Amino acid sequence: MADDHPPLQNPQKLPLKYRLLLRLRSFVSHKALRPNMTVNRSLISLFESKVSSSSTPRDGVFTCDTVIDPSRNLWFRLFVPSSTPHDLPIPLLVYFHGGGFVFFSPDSLPFDILCRKLARELQAVVVSVNYRLSPEHRYPSQYEDGFDALKFIDDLDSSAFPEKSDFSRCFIAGDSAGGNIAHHVIVRSSDYNFKKVKIRGLIAIQPFFGGEERTESEIRFGETPTLNLERADWYWKAFLPDGANRNHVAAHVFGEKGVKISGVKLPATLVIVGGSDQLRDWDRKYYEWLKKGGKEVEMVEYANAIHGFYAIPELPETSLLIEEAKNFIGRIGSSVNDELK
Repeated sequence: MADDHPPLQNPQKLPLKYRLLLRLRSFVSHKALRPNMTVNRSLISLFESKVSSSSTPRDGVFTCDTVIDPSRNLWFRLFVPSSTPHDLPIPLLVYFHGGGFVFFSPDSLPFDILCRKLARELQAVVVSVNYRLSPEHRYPSQYEDGFDALKFIDDLDSSAFPEKSDFSRCFIAGDSAGGNIAHHVIVRSSDYNFKKVKIRGLIAIQPFFGGEERTESEIRFGETPTLNLERADWYWKAFLPDGANRNHVAAHVFGEKGVKISGVKLPATLVIVGGSDQLRDWDRKYYEWLKKGGKEVEMVEYANAIHGFYAIPELPETSLLIEEAKNFIGRIGSSVNDELK
C-alpha cells in the first residue's frame, strides 16, 4: 500500500503537561523495565496515579469496583453515567486497557479518565477489566482473565448492574495491548453459549499486533514519545512464552499458525488506526485480514495520530474517536433492535 500520509505529528505540538508527563514516564519505564525481563513494580507505584471508585458522580459518572477472583487480582471497575436523556436501556461496553500487557489497571488515572469519558459520551455502562500483568503472568493469562470476566458478568444477577444495562447489546473494546486482548477474548467467546450477554461489536483501538518482519511504519515511527520500537519488543518478549518470537499466534494473528478467521463467528468490528503510529501497518493488515475473511469490518485512520493519542483529551482525534465509537455502537445497536422487534 502506498504511503501517502503526512509526516509524524511533532511531539512539540502536544500540550506541555503531556510532554512533561511523557518524559517522566519514559524515564521511569526505562529504569523499571530490567534487562532480565523483570519489572521494578515498587518504582512504578511511586509514579503511577490511582483513582478510587466513587458512589458520588464525578464528571457525570459514578463508579464501583467488583472482585471476580482475589487470588489473581481479577476485578473490574463499573462506570455508569449519572443521567441519560431517556429511560431506555443503554449498551454494555467491556473495556481492556493498554500498557503493553505490563502496565496500568482500571484505577490508573489515564484509564479512569478515558472510561469515564466513554461512559458519559457514549451513554454506556462501561466495565473496565483488571487482568494479570506480564512478565509475572505471561500468555495466555490475560486472555483467560478477559474471558472469565465475561463469563462472570454473564452469571451475575442482573440486579448487580444498573437497571438500564442492556446485556443484549454488549460491545468489547480495548486499546493497544487491550485491543489485542479484546480480539482474542472475542475469538475465545465465539463458540461459548452466554445466557444473557450478546456480543454485538468489537472496537479495536490501535491494537497491539506484530511479527518478526519490520514494517515500514515500525521503522518510520519507532521513536514516538508514547511507544518506541525497543520497548515494544521488550513487551512482546515479556508477554510471550519463553523461546517464542513475534510470529507467535498471540501477536501474529494473521500468520499461517493463526486461526482461520473465516470460520470464526466474529461480530462487527471497528478498527482505529493511527497514521503516525508504529503499529499502523500491522493494524491495516488486521483490517485486511478480517475483510478477506468475510467479516463485517471498517477502519478509521487518523493521519497524524501517534500511539495512545486517546489518552490526551485535548487532541482533536480523541473527540473524533469518541464520535466514531458512538456512531458504530448506535448503528450496530439499532440493527440489533430491529432484529428483536
